[in-house]
Amino acid sequence: MSSTSGLHSYASITQPRVPIGGTDNAFYKECLLILDGRALDRECLASALVDHQLGMAVVAASSIEDWGVKKGSAPPLVAILFNLGGRKVTDAATAGEIKRISSEFKSVPVVVLADNEDLAQILAALECGARGYIPTSVGIDVCVEAINLAVAGGIFVPASSVLSVRHLIDSGSRDAQPLSSMFTLRQAEVAQALRRGKANKIIAYELNLRESTVKVHIRNIMKKLKATNRTEVAYKVNDLFAEGMLTDK
Repeated sequence: MSSTSGLHSYASITQPRVPIGGTDNAFYKECLLILDGRALDRECLASALVDHQLGMAVVAASSIEDWGVKKGSAPPLVAILFNLGGRKVTDAATAGEIKRISSEFKSVPVVVLADNEDLAQILAALECGARGYIPTSVGIDVCVEAINLAVAGGIFVPASSVLSVRHLIDSGSRDAQPLSSMFTLRQAEVAQALRRGKANKIIAYELNLRESTVKVHIRNIMKKLKATNRTEVAYKVNDLFAEGMLTDK
């Protein structure tokens, strides 16, 4: 069976047919778009979501361009599920894809589906514009609820990430060394600002620095922490505090 004919069974994109869910596509008033370059993965996922009463039509496409071909006969788009598989959001190319999708579909929530559930990956996805992050370790029912939550305006993150954040907050510092022992004074100030989620312009204003100078400090901090982006810096600095390796003074 070709990937195109496989789409007919659950989305009725090219002509009226009865999808797996047992209702004609005309019944649906909303549409979920699955973006995944792997044909078998996206078709199986689409079929599973319809089987588990997602409550909307499902269109599986390999890319935004592929969606452009199919959207003419689909109901209004209300959510996008971007399946990364084993790719990491902290990779520049993947982050760029999420940003592009979020930018092109500004009014439509983008939810990331990925094998990795590391907190740094989740935070990076949200920073790129995603409105939710679903690890593939959850069941299909949770996936359905996460998509519906995004459509309703909420943001889904796995429980494991919430527990990780709680650990960062609750853990006390023990046998700690000052933040300045790892960074220069300015780098320490910038690292603390990143930890608090401040933007470059705000950091530059508060520390009386040029924004270009702030960017240089951030690059040096990233090198010392072996981080790939500012979100990962914030996570790693928080982690160092949680493990008692750093203090504010």
